[in-house]
Amino acid sequence: MDYFPEVIQVIPTNNYEVYVYFDDGSIRLFNASELIKKGIFKQLQDKKMFVDRCTVLNGTLAWDISGNYDTTECLDIDPFELYKLPEVEEPLELFHSKGQDH
Repeated sequence: MDYFPEVIQVIPTNNYEVYVYFDDGSIRLFNASELIKKGIFKQLQDKKMFVDRCTVLNGTLAWDISGNYDTTECLDIDPFELYKLPEVEEPLELFHSKGQDH
């Protein structure tokens, strides 16, 4: 049986990157800096929207544009495309920069 990647957590950054956590324990880093220059994704150039609306919907990285967690009104990225990205380590600096402990 083939693995169907499912995103379980996302952590956006202020530089248009998102740490994407998969259900198999792997972590990938998605750089959206080129994506936000195209079509409907241009609205994510607003850093506040990029960070605040970044979530998991439909089992993948998504932005809840409408603010009501409607899976039909979000911008989402194919989880297979995200899974192709190289694995990265846990972004510990993100937790320290927010003053959180482990």
